[in-house]
Amino acid sequence: MNKPLRRIAIFCGLLVLALLVRDNWIQLVQADELKTDPKNRRVAIARYAQPRGNIIVDGKSISGSVDTKSGDFRYKRTYRNGPMWAPVTGYASQAFGATQLEALNDGILTGDDDRLFFNRTIDMLTGKQQKGGNVVTTLNAKAQKAAYDGLGDSKGAVAAINPKTGAILALASKPSYDPSSFAGNGDKDTDAWSKLQKQKNEDEPMLNRALRQTYPPGSTFKVVTAAAGLESGKYDLDGKTDTPDPYRLPDSSTDLGNDGNIPCEDASVRDALRYSCNTVFAKMSNTLGNEKMIEMADKFGFNNKELDTPVRAAESVYPEDNKPQNAMAGIGQASNRATPLQMAMVASAVANNGSLMKPYMVDQLRAPNLNVVQQQKPDELSRPVSSETAQKLQQGMETVVEKGTGQTAQIPGVTVGGKTGTAQHGENNSKNPYAWFISYAKDKDGSAPVAVAVVIESSDTLRDDIAGSKLAAPVAKSVMNAVLEGK
Repeated sequence: MNKPLRRIAIFCGLLVLALLVRDNWIQLVQADELKTDPKNRRVAIARYAQPRGNIIVDGKSISGSVDTKSGDFRYKRTYRNGPMWAPVTGYASQAFGATQLEALNDGILTGDDDRLFFNRTIDMLTGKQQKGGNVVTTLNAKAQKAAYDGLGDSKGAVAAINPKTGAILALASKPSYDPSSFAGNGDKDTDAWSKLQKQKNEDEPMLNRALRQTYPPGSTFKVVTAAAGLESGKYDLDGKTDTPDPYRLPDSSTDLGNDGNIPCEDASVRDALRYSCNTVFAKMSNTLGNEKMIEMADKFGFNNKELDTPVRAAESVYPEDNKPQNAMAGIGQASNRATPLQMAMVASAVANNGSLMKPYMVDQLRAPNLNVVQQQKPDELSRPVSSETAQKLQQGMETVVEKGTGQTAQIPGVTVGGKTGTAQHGENNSKNPYAWFISYAKDKDGSAPVAVAVVIESSDTLRDDIAGSKLAAPVAKSVMNAVLEGK
Protein backbone atom coordinates (compact mmCIF):
# COMPACT_ATOMS: atom_id res chain seq x y z
CA MET A 1 0.00 0.00 0.00
CA ASN A 2 1.45 3.36 -0.97
CA LYS A 3 1.85 6.13 1.55
CA PRO A 4 -1.20 8.28 0.60
CA LEU A 5 -3.57 5.31 0.78
CA ARG A 6 -2.10 4.26 4.12
CA ARG A 7 -2.73 7.74 5.51
CA ILE A 8 -6.33 7.72 4.26
CA ALA A 9 -6.89 4.27 5.81
CA ILE A 10 -5.50 5.39 9.17
CA PHE A 11 -7.62 8.56 9.06
CA CYS A 12 -10.77 6.56 8.25
CA GLY A 13 -9.95 4.14 11.06
CA LEU A 14 -9.62 7.03 13.50
CA LEU A 15 -13.00 8.38 12.35
CA VAL A 16 -14.62 4.98 12.93
CA LEU A 17 -12.98 4.77 16.37
CA ALA A 18 -14.18 8.29 17.25
CA LEU A 19 -17.69 7.36 16.12
CA LEU A 20 -17.67 4.23 18.30
CA VAL A 21 -16.40 6.18 21.31
CA ARG A 22 -19.01 8.89 20.77
CA ASP A 23 -21.80 6.34 20.31
CA ASN A 24 -20.87 4.50 23.52
CA TRP A 25 -20.52 7.80 25.39
CA ILE A 26 -24.07 8.76 24.38
CA GLN A 27 -25.53 5.36 25.25
CA LEU A 28 -23.70 4.74 28.51
CA VAL A 29 -22.94 8.18 29.95
CA GLN A 30 -25.46 10.63 28.50
CA ALA A 31 -28.43 8.27 28.23
CA ASP A 32 -30.17 9.40 31.43
CA GLU A 33 -29.49 13.07 30.72
CA LEU A 34 -30.95 12.80 27.21
CA LYS A 35 -33.86 10.75 28.46
CA THR A 36 -34.85 13.44 30.96
CA ASP A 37 -34.16 16.38 28.66
CA PRO A 38 -37.42 18.37 28.38
CA LYS A 39 -36.70 18.92 24.67
CA ASN A 40 -36.74 15.16 24.01
CA ARG A 41 -40.32 14.86 22.80
CA ARG A 42 -40.03 11.10 22.20
CA VAL A 43 -39.76 10.54 25.95
CA ALA A 44 -42.88 12.60 26.57
CA ILE A 45 -44.79 10.76 23.85
CA ALA A 46 -43.77 7.39 25.33
CA ARG A 47 -44.67 8.65 28.81
CA TYR A 48 -48.29 9.26 27.84
CA ALA A 49 -48.61 6.27 25.53
CA GLN A 50 -50.16 4.09 28.26
CA PRO A 51 -52.46 4.66 31.26
CA ARG A 52 -50.75 5.86 34.41
CA GLY A 53 -50.94 3.80 37.59
CA ASN A 54 -53.24 4.99 40.35
CA ILE A 55 -53.20 6.56 43.79
CA ILE A 56 -55.23 4.49 46.22
CA VAL A 57 -57.21 5.51 49.33
CA ASP A 58 -59.09 2.91 51.39
CA GLY A 59 -58.68 0.38 48.59
CA LYS A 60 -60.21 2.66 45.94
CA SER A 61 -58.54 4.73 43.26
CA ILE A 62 -58.79 8.51 43.50
CA SER A 63 -57.03 8.94 40.15
CA GLY A 64 -57.35 7.52 36.66
CA SER A 65 -56.39 7.96 33.00
CA VAL A 66 -58.50 8.73 29.95
CA ASP A 67 -57.76 8.06 26.27
CA THR A 68 -57.67 11.42 24.49
CA LYS A 69 -57.76 9.70 21.06
CA SER A 70 -55.97 12.68 19.53
CA GLY A 71 -52.51 14.23 19.34
CA ASP A 72 -49.17 12.71 20.29
CA PHE A 73 -50.09 12.30 23.97
CA ARG A 74 -52.64 9.54 24.10
CA TYR A 75 -53.55 9.33 27.81
CA LYS A 76 -54.10 12.14 30.30
CA ARG A 77 -54.68 12.11 34.04
CA THR A 78 -58.08 12.29 35.71
CA TYR A 79 -59.02 12.71 39.38
CA ARG A 80 -62.05 11.81 41.44
CA ASN A 81 -63.02 14.63 43.81
CA GLY A 82 -59.91 16.43 42.59
CA PRO A 83 -60.16 19.55 44.79
CA MET A 84 -60.56 17.44 47.94
CA TRP A 85 -57.53 15.26 47.20
CA ALA A 86 -55.23 17.79 45.49
CA PRO A 87 -53.20 18.47 48.70
CA VAL A 88 -52.38 14.76 48.72
CA THR A 89 -51.98 13.82 45.06
CA GLY A 90 -50.57 17.02 43.61
CA TYR A 91 -51.01 17.01 39.83
CA ALA A 92 -49.71 15.27 36.71
CA SER A 93 -50.09 17.44 33.62
CA GLN A 94 -48.93 16.88 30.04
CA ALA A 95 -48.11 20.58 29.80
CA PHE A 96 -46.98 21.53 33.31
CA GLY A 97 -45.28 18.45 34.77
CA ALA A 98 -46.08 16.85 38.10
CA THR A 99 -45.93 17.59 41.84
CA GLN A 100 -46.23 15.83 45.20
CA LEU A 101 -47.12 12.11 45.15
CA GLU A 102 -47.53 12.21 41.38
CA ALA A 103 -43.97 13.48 40.95
CA LEU A 104 -42.24 11.63 43.78
CA ASN A 105 -43.63 8.26 42.66
CA ASP A 106 -43.53 8.96 38.93
CA GLY A 107 -41.41 5.90 38.10
CA ILE A 108 -43.84 3.55 39.81
CA LEU A 109 -46.91 5.21 38.27
CA THR A 110 -45.49 5.18 34.73
CA GLY A 111 -44.02 1.69 35.08
CA ASP A 112 -40.48 2.91 34.37
CA ASP A 113 -39.10 2.34 37.86
CA ASP A 114 -36.16 -0.10 37.95
CA ARG A 115 -38.02 -2.14 40.54
CA LEU A 116 -40.64 -2.92 37.87
CA PHE A 117 -38.09 -4.36 35.40
CA PHE A 118 -39.53 -7.87 35.72
CA ASN A 119 -43.05 -6.62 34.95
CA ARG A 120 -41.83 -4.66 31.94
CA THR A 121 -39.95 -7.72 30.65
CA ILE A 122 -43.04 -9.93 30.94
CA ASP A 123 -45.18 -7.30 29.19
CA MET A 124 -42.62 -7.04 26.39
CA LEU A 125 -42.42 -10.84 25.90
CA THR A 126 -46.20 -11.24 25.93
CA GLY A 127 -46.80 -8.19 23.76
CA LYS A 128 -48.91 -6.48 26.38
CA GLN A 129 -49.00 -2.73 26.91
CA GLN A 130 -46.70 -1.49 29.68
CA LYS A 131 -48.58 -0.75 32.89
CA GLY A 132 -47.84 1.51 35.82
CA GLY A 133 -47.88 0.46 39.45
CA ASN A 134 -50.02 1.91 42.25
CA VAL A 135 -49.35 4.15 45.23
CA VAL A 136 -51.31 3.07 48.30
CA THR A 137 -51.76 5.92 50.76
CA THR A 138 -52.44 5.98 54.50
CA LEU A 139 -55.31 8.44 54.04
CA ASN A 140 -58.76 7.86 55.52
CA ALA A 141 -61.44 8.86 52.99
CA LYS A 142 -64.08 9.69 55.63
CA ALA A 143 -61.64 11.78 57.66
CA GLN A 144 -60.52 13.63 54.52
CA LYS A 145 -64.11 14.41 53.57
CA ALA A 146 -64.89 15.58 57.10
CA ALA A 147 -61.86 17.88 56.99
CA TYR A 148 -62.62 19.26 53.53
CA ASP A 149 -66.32 19.77 54.17
CA GLY A 150 -65.65 21.14 57.65
CA LEU A 151 -63.53 23.97 56.26
CA GLY A 152 -66.52 25.07 54.20
CA ASP A 153 -65.89 28.39 52.47
CA SER A 154 -63.10 29.33 54.87
CA LYS A 155 -59.47 29.61 53.88
CA GLY A 156 -57.46 27.17 55.96
CA ALA A 157 -56.13 23.66 56.40
CA VAL A 158 -56.43 20.42 58.38
CA ALA A 159 -53.85 17.75 59.17
CA ALA A 160 -54.71 14.51 60.98
CA ILE A 161 -52.26 11.81 62.11
CA ASN A 162 -52.42 8.39 63.72
CA PRO A 163 -50.22 9.03 66.80
CA LYS A 164 -49.26 5.36 67.16
CA THR A 165 -47.76 5.04 63.68
CA GLY A 166 -47.36 8.53 62.21
CA ALA A 167 -49.67 7.63 59.32
CA ILE A 168 -51.34 10.75 57.90
CA LEU A 169 -55.11 10.27 57.89
CA ALA A 170 -56.26 13.57 56.41
CA LEU A 171 -54.61 16.50 54.66
CA ALA A 172 -57.05 19.16 53.49
CA SER A 173 -56.47 22.69 52.22
CA LYS A 174 -58.85 25.42 51.04
CA PRO A 175 -59.27 27.01 48.64
CA SER A 176 -58.26 24.15 46.39
CA TYR A 177 -58.17 23.27 42.71
CA ASP A 178 -59.05 20.43 40.36
CA PRO A 179 -55.87 18.85 38.88
CA SER A 180 -57.99 17.39 36.06
CA SER A 181 -58.66 20.89 34.71
CA PHE A 182 -55.13 21.25 33.28
CA ALA A 183 -54.04 17.62 32.94
CA GLY A 184 -53.92 17.85 29.15
CA ASN A 185 -51.93 19.92 26.70
CA GLY A 186 -54.50 22.18 25.03
CA ASP A 187 -55.62 25.78 25.19
CA LYS A 188 -58.27 25.00 27.83
CA ASP A 189 -55.61 23.46 30.05
CA THR A 190 -53.39 26.52 29.67
CA ASP A 191 -56.28 28.84 30.53
CA ALA A 192 -57.22 26.78 33.59
CA TRP A 193 -53.59 26.77 34.75
CA SER A 194 -53.23 30.51 34.26
CA LYS A 195 -56.29 31.27 36.40
CA LEU A 196 -54.81 29.31 39.31
CA GLN A 197 -51.51 31.18 39.46
CA LYS A 198 -50.80 33.64 42.26
CA GLN A 199 -50.56 36.57 39.84
CA LYS A 200 -54.21 36.07 38.87
CA ASN A 201 -55.63 34.48 42.01
CA GLU A 202 -54.59 36.02 45.33
CA ASP A 203 -56.21 33.15 47.25
CA GLU A 204 -53.49 30.83 45.92
CA PRO A 205 -55.60 27.68 45.50
CA MET A 206 -52.52 25.67 44.51
CA LEU A 207 -50.79 26.39 47.83
CA ASN A 208 -50.85 23.31 50.05
CA ARG A 209 -51.62 25.07 53.32
CA ALA A 210 -51.49 21.87 55.37
CA LEU A 211 -47.84 21.19 54.46
CA ARG A 212 -46.34 24.24 52.84
CA GLN A 213 -47.77 27.25 54.71
CA THR A 214 -46.59 28.39 58.14
CA TYR A 215 -48.61 30.48 60.58
CA PRO A 216 -48.08 31.86 64.08
CA PRO A 217 -49.47 28.92 66.10
CA GLY A 218 -50.90 31.15 68.82
CA SER A 219 -52.02 29.53 72.04
CA THR A 220 -51.79 25.99 70.64
CA PHE A 221 -48.03 26.36 71.14
CA LYS A 222 -48.61 26.67 74.90
CA VAL A 223 -48.67 22.86 74.92
CA VAL A 224 -45.00 22.89 73.86
CA THR A 225 -44.14 25.55 76.46
CA ALA A 226 -45.96 23.52 79.11
CA ALA A 227 -43.97 20.46 78.04
CA ALA A 228 -40.71 22.36 78.47
CA GLY A 229 -41.81 23.64 81.87
CA LEU A 230 -42.88 20.24 83.17
CA GLU A 231 -39.76 18.51 81.84
CA SER A 232 -37.53 21.10 83.51
CA GLY A 233 -38.77 20.07 86.95
CA LYS A 234 -39.45 23.71 87.83
CA TYR A 235 -43.19 23.32 87.33
CA ASP A 236 -45.88 20.82 88.21
CA LEU A 237 -49.29 20.36 86.61
CA ASP A 238 -51.28 21.62 89.59
CA GLY A 239 -48.76 23.74 91.48
CA LYS A 240 -49.00 27.54 91.50
CA THR A 241 -46.69 29.31 89.08
CA ASP A 242 -46.05 32.63 90.88
CA THR A 243 -47.23 34.62 87.86
CA PRO A 244 -48.51 38.21 88.05
CA ASP A 245 -51.40 39.45 85.94
CA PRO A 246 -50.52 41.41 83.90
CA TYR A 247 -46.96 40.24 83.29
CA ARG A 248 -44.33 42.76 82.26
CA LEU A 249 -42.23 41.39 79.41
CA PRO A 250 -38.51 41.14 80.30
CA ASP A 251 -36.23 44.05 79.29
CA SER A 252 -39.37 45.94 78.34
CA SER A 253 -41.94 48.45 79.53
CA THR A 254 -44.77 46.46 77.90
CA ASP A 255 -47.33 44.66 80.02
CA LEU A 256 -48.84 41.46 78.66
CA GLY A 257 -52.40 40.70 79.73
CA ASN A 258 -54.96 37.97 79.15
CA ASP A 259 -58.12 37.85 77.08
CA GLY A 260 -61.12 38.49 79.31
CA ASN A 261 -61.63 38.28 83.03
CA ILE A 262 -60.01 34.90 83.66
CA PRO A 263 -58.19 33.58 86.78
CA CYS A 264 -54.59 33.63 85.53
CA GLU A 265 -52.71 35.17 88.48
CA ASP A 266 -50.49 32.41 89.93
CA ALA A 267 -52.50 29.89 87.89
CA SER A 268 -51.29 26.29 87.72
CA VAL A 269 -50.18 24.80 84.41
CA ARG A 270 -53.48 22.90 84.20
CA ASP A 271 -55.56 26.06 84.73
CA ALA A 272 -53.30 28.08 82.45
CA LEU A 273 -54.04 25.59 79.68
CA ARG A 274 -57.73 25.53 80.59
CA TYR A 275 -58.13 29.31 80.41
CA SER A 276 -55.27 29.88 77.92
CA CYS A 277 -53.32 32.27 80.14
CA ASN A 278 -50.81 34.33 78.15
CA THR A 279 -49.10 35.57 81.29
CA VAL A 280 -48.25 32.13 82.69
CA PHE A 281 -46.68 30.77 79.52
CA ALA A 282 -44.86 33.96 78.53
CA LYS A 283 -43.25 34.05 81.98
CA MET A 284 -42.50 30.31 81.78
CA SER A 285 -40.80 30.74 78.40
CA ASN A 286 -38.68 33.57 79.79
CA THR A 287 -37.78 31.60 82.93
CA LEU A 288 -36.66 28.58 80.90
CA GLY A 289 -34.80 30.76 78.39
CA ASN A 290 -34.53 30.80 74.62
CA GLU A 291 -32.06 27.90 74.42
CA LYS A 292 -34.28 25.52 76.40
CA MET A 293 -37.36 26.56 74.43
CA ILE A 294 -35.59 25.92 71.12
CA GLU A 295 -34.42 22.54 72.40
CA MET A 296 -37.97 21.47 73.26
CA ALA A 297 -39.42 22.86 70.03
CA ASP A 298 -36.78 20.97 68.04
CA LYS A 299 -37.80 17.70 69.72
CA PHE A 300 -41.39 18.26 68.56
CA GLY A 301 -40.19 18.76 64.97
CA PHE A 302 -39.56 22.49 64.70
CA ASN A 303 -36.50 23.81 62.84
CA ASN A 304 -36.40 20.67 60.68
CA LYS A 305 -35.67 21.57 57.05
CA GLU A 306 -36.00 18.00 55.79
CA LEU A 307 -39.33 16.67 57.05
CA ASP A 308 -40.54 14.47 54.18
CA THR A 309 -43.94 12.79 54.18
CA PRO A 310 -42.69 11.95 51.40
CA VAL A 311 -43.80 15.40 50.19
CA ARG A 312 -41.49 17.87 51.94
CA ALA A 313 -43.17 20.04 54.56
CA ALA A 314 -42.18 23.66 55.05
CA GLU A 315 -39.88 24.29 57.99
CA SER A 316 -41.67 25.23 61.19
CA VAL A 317 -39.53 27.68 63.15
CA TYR A 318 -38.97 28.47 66.80
CA PRO A 319 -36.41 31.28 66.52
CA GLU A 320 -33.30 32.39 68.32
CA ASP A 321 -34.39 35.69 69.83
CA ASN A 322 -34.08 38.20 72.65
CA LYS A 323 -35.89 37.87 75.97
CA PRO A 324 -39.12 39.76 75.23
CA GLN A 325 -39.49 38.10 71.85
CA ASN A 326 -38.78 34.68 73.35
CA ALA A 327 -41.51 35.30 75.94
CA MET A 328 -43.95 36.10 73.13
CA ALA A 329 -42.78 33.10 71.08
CA GLY A 330 -43.64 30.96 74.11
CA ILE A 331 -47.30 31.84 73.56
CA GLY A 332 -47.08 31.19 69.82
CA GLN A 333 -46.48 34.76 68.64
CA ALA A 334 -43.44 36.86 67.62
CA SER A 335 -41.43 34.94 64.98
CA ASN A 336 -42.82 31.55 65.97
CA ARG A 337 -44.19 29.82 62.84
CA ALA A 338 -45.71 26.38 62.30
CA THR A 339 -47.48 24.34 59.64
CA PRO A 340 -50.76 22.57 60.48
CA LEU A 341 -48.86 19.28 60.10
CA GLN A 342 -46.36 20.43 62.72
CA MET A 343 -49.07 21.25 65.26
CA ALA A 344 -50.76 17.91 64.58
CA MET A 345 -47.38 16.35 65.41
CA VAL A 346 -47.39 18.19 68.76
CA ALA A 347 -50.81 16.78 69.67
CA SER A 348 -49.74 13.38 68.36
CA ALA A 349 -46.62 13.17 70.55
CA VAL A 350 -48.62 14.08 73.66
CA ALA A 351 -51.31 11.53 72.83
CA ASN A 352 -48.69 8.82 72.17
CA ASN A 353 -47.21 9.14 75.65
CA GLY A 354 -44.25 11.23 74.57
CA SER A 355 -43.22 9.36 71.41
CA LEU A 356 -43.35 11.37 68.18
CA MET A 357 -43.67 9.11 65.13
CA LYS A 358 -42.45 10.36 61.76
CA PRO A 359 -45.47 11.39 59.66
CA TYR A 360 -45.94 9.60 56.34
CA MET A 361 -48.76 9.23 53.80
CA VAL A 362 -47.61 6.38 51.52
CA ASP A 363 -48.15 2.93 52.96
CA GLN A 364 -47.14 0.81 49.97
CA LEU A 365 -45.85 0.99 46.43
CA ARG A 366 -47.29 -1.85 44.34
CA ALA A 367 -46.34 -3.35 41.00
CA PRO A 368 -49.04 -3.76 38.31
CA ASN A 369 -49.47 -7.40 39.41
CA LEU A 370 -50.15 -6.07 42.96
CA ASN A 371 -46.87 -7.35 44.39
CA VAL A 372 -45.58 -5.00 47.10
CA VAL A 373 -42.49 -3.17 45.86
CA GLN A 374 -42.02 -1.08 49.00
CA GLN A 375 -43.68 -1.19 52.43
CA GLN A 376 -43.46 1.78 54.79
CA LYS A 377 -42.66 0.93 58.41
CA PRO A 378 -43.52 3.28 61.30
CA ASP A 379 -40.45 5.11 62.56
CA GLU A 380 -39.99 7.13 65.75
CA LEU A 381 -38.80 10.64 64.93
CA SER A 382 -38.04 11.69 68.51
CA ARG A 383 -39.18 11.48 72.12
CA PRO A 384 -39.90 15.08 73.16
CA VAL A 385 -41.06 14.30 76.69
CA SER A 386 -41.15 11.44 79.14
CA SER A 387 -44.24 9.26 79.43
CA GLU A 388 -44.95 10.85 82.83
CA THR A 389 -44.85 14.37 81.39
CA ALA A 390 -46.97 13.34 78.41
CA GLN A 391 -49.64 11.98 80.72
CA LYS A 392 -49.67 15.25 82.66
CA LEU A 393 -50.07 17.16 79.40
CA GLN A 394 -52.92 14.82 78.47
CA GLN A 395 -54.63 15.66 81.75
CA GLY A 396 -54.21 19.34 81.04
CA MET A 397 -55.48 19.12 77.45
CA GLU A 398 -58.42 16.96 78.52
CA THR A 399 -59.34 19.60 81.11
CA VAL A 400 -59.37 22.17 78.27
CA VAL A 401 -62.06 20.15 76.45
CA GLU A 402 -63.94 19.03 79.54
CA LYS A 403 -64.39 22.45 81.15
CA GLY A 404 -62.14 24.97 79.41
CA THR A 405 -61.92 26.83 76.11
CA GLY A 406 -62.23 23.67 74.00
CA GLN A 407 -65.65 22.40 75.05
CA THR A 408 -66.97 22.63 71.47
CA ALA A 409 -64.76 19.62 70.65
CA GLN A 410 -66.47 17.30 73.13
CA ILE A 411 -67.59 13.92 71.75
CA PRO A 412 -70.09 12.01 73.95
CA GLY A 413 -68.51 8.94 75.49
CA VAL A 414 -65.05 9.77 74.14
CA THR A 415 -62.05 11.27 75.96
CA VAL A 416 -60.80 14.24 73.96
CA GLY A 417 -57.79 16.44 74.69
CA GLY A 418 -57.28 19.73 72.97
CA LYS A 419 -55.95 23.28 72.94
CA THR A 420 -57.48 26.32 71.33
CA GLY A 421 -55.53 29.15 69.75
CA THR A 422 -56.21 32.59 68.30
CA ALA A 423 -53.06 33.94 66.69
CA GLN A 424 -52.50 37.62 66.00
CA HIS A 425 -51.89 38.48 62.37
CA GLY A 426 -50.54 41.54 60.61
CA GLU A 427 -48.61 44.56 61.86
CA ASN A 428 -49.97 45.62 65.26
CA ASN A 429 -52.57 42.84 64.90
CA SER A 430 -54.21 44.82 62.09
CA LYS A 431 -55.57 41.81 60.21
CA ASN A 432 -58.09 39.19 61.27
CA PRO A 433 -56.46 36.63 63.57
CA TYR A 434 -55.98 32.96 62.75
CA ALA A 435 -58.18 30.45 64.56
CA TRP A 436 -56.42 27.25 65.68
CA PHE A 437 -57.32 24.01 67.39
CA ILE A 438 -55.18 20.94 68.08
CA SER A 439 -56.59 17.79 69.61
CA TYR A 440 -56.62 14.01 69.95
CA ALA A 441 -59.31 11.46 70.73
CA LYS A 442 -58.89 8.26 72.73
CA ASP A 443 -60.31 4.78 72.22
CA LYS A 444 -61.83 2.85 75.12
CA ASP A 445 -58.46 1.17 75.73
CA GLY A 446 -56.84 4.56 76.32
CA SER A 447 -54.88 4.65 73.05
CA ALA A 448 -55.35 7.56 70.67
CA PRO A 449 -56.01 6.65 67.00
CA VAL A 450 -56.16 10.25 65.79
CA ALA A 451 -54.58 13.65 66.44
CA VAL A 452 -55.72 16.72 64.52
CA ALA A 453 -54.65 20.30 63.85
CA VAL A 454 -56.97 22.85 62.23
CA VAL A 455 -56.20 26.42 61.22
CA ILE A 456 -58.74 28.86 59.82
CA GLU A 457 -56.81 31.54 58.01
CA SER A 458 -59.82 33.64 57.04
CA SER A 459 -63.60 33.33 57.00
CA ASP A 460 -66.73 35.43 56.82
CA THR A 461 -66.90 35.52 60.62
CA LEU A 462 -66.76 38.92 62.31
CA ARG A 463 -63.35 39.71 63.83
CA ASP A 464 -64.64 39.63 67.42
CA ASP A 465 -66.10 36.16 66.85
CA ILE A 466 -62.91 34.62 65.48
CA ALA A 467 -61.66 32.03 67.97
CA GLY A 468 -60.30 28.52 67.84
CA SER A 469 -63.21 27.21 69.90
CA LYS A 470 -65.83 28.62 67.52
CA LEU A 471 -64.24 28.02 64.13
CA ALA A 472 -61.53 25.36 64.32
CA ALA A 473 -62.63 23.00 67.11
CA PRO A 474 -65.87 21.87 65.37
CA VAL A 475 -63.83 20.91 62.29
CA ALA A 476 -61.40 18.88 64.41
CA LYS A 477 -64.35 17.23 66.15
CA SER A 478 -65.84 16.06 62.84
CA VAL A 479 -62.48 14.62 61.71
CA MET A 480 -61.98 12.78 65.00
CA ASN A 481 -65.54 11.43 64.79
CA ALA A 482 -64.94 10.17 61.27
CA VAL A 483 -61.85 8.21 62.35
CA LEU A 484 -63.50 6.81 65.48
CA GLU A 485 -66.63 5.74 63.61
CA GLY A 486 -64.47 4.05 60.98
CA LYS A 487 -62.87 1.88 63.63
